[in-house]
Amino acid sequence: MLAAGNPLSAAFWSSAENVLHLIDDGDATVGDVRRWLEATGTEPNGIIGLHVWDDASERSQLAAEMHVRLVGHLEEKLVAGDTDPDLLVIGDPGAQRAYLEIQERWMTSALPDGRVPMDALLDEKDEEFLAEWDAADAESLTTLESLLTRAGDRPLPAVDLSKATSRLRQLITGSGWPAELLIECGGIDPKNMPSDDAELWLTLAAGVASPVGTDDWTPGELDDAAELDEGLADDEELSETDSAIAAICAIDHFDWLAVTSVLATGGTGTPASAADLAGYVRDFDPDDLADDLDEEDEDEDEETDADEDDGEITAVDAEELDFDDYEDDEEFDELGMESLFLPVTSLWQVLGAIDEEDRLTPLGWWGLPEAMRRVWTPPED
Repeated sequence: MLAAGNPLSAAFWSSAENVLHLIDDGDATVGDVRRWLEATGTEPNGIIGLHVWDDASERSQLAAEMHVRLVGHLEEKLVAGDTDPDLLVIGDPGAQRAYLEIQERWMTSALPDGRVPMDALLDEKDEEFLAEWDAADAESLTTLESLLTRAGDRPLPAVDLSKATSRLRQLITGSGWPAELLIECGGIDPKNMPSDDAELWLTLAAGVASPVGTDDWTPGELDDAAELDEGLADDEELSETDSAIAAICAIDHFDWLAVTSVLATGGTGTPASAADLAGYVRDFDPDDLADDLDEEDEDEDEETDADEDDGEITAVDAEELDFDDYEDDEEFDELGMESLFLPVTSLWQVLGAIDEEDRLTPLGWWGLPEAMRRVWTPPED
């Protein structure tokens, strides 16, 4: 370290001793160790802008390259005296702010080859997220197809559909709730709605599960309403529409599959209040569902063989149902889940998918599974 021109100081080595004692006593946190590493002036912050560094073993080739390049840049700044480890190690706010600014400046500046590290890393994360999302869509669609095979025919109630869409067309051309929320979820133009009733209804129902948004709605890509609040300026308030959409966006594939599995197989009259839906998520076990579907498949070998020849999906093997990424070791927050489904059930009532007693209607039994099929089916090229 002397040869490298960075022997560090007595203050730093004293802090190293303290951290090592904490580790030896089992009292050290990940944050303690990371703060100590960052105090060397050569370890990048764990979060820089919108980018979060993965653990070294989990970094992609691009992330590993950029991390090494940034470390090299920080070492140069340390040698030049632009960073003071003694101030970093005592948590000096000014030194920490300056250290982060050095990293942000490098991350947002073009490299000799033209790449901007921040842009390149965020683009890669976006691609990874979209690939994972597409895989979850495909997995959910496969399971849904099997569920609908088990549910049998679900007739389209033409009269109910006509009445519902007639009412919806009037609502959407109005103002306030629920017009604004329906428009944002479905991504439709009130002046150019689909003329086909089934197309309009399914577009709106699919939007309730996967909001499309319109060109002037840009709350940001956030996981839930709490994060959306954090993303707004202190003097801004979250609108009712944005709050509802943020809640809906926090409902993941696992949750929707749990709900749809009960509604599709339960049929007309199935309880479908927000509390009921949260209970379905709580009790959902994809492994049990896979076993049930697998047993039905074995009981219908001849029909299954014929369907496979036609390229149709009729059952799901237990191995194919892998929702480990959506399971959480924490205690299930049933009230929190119920709050997420409140705007969903409100819109379902408007659509006529559930009645005033929050029970599934014939229109909902036909349409809600069809809407989820639309949500999870990849767009045609």
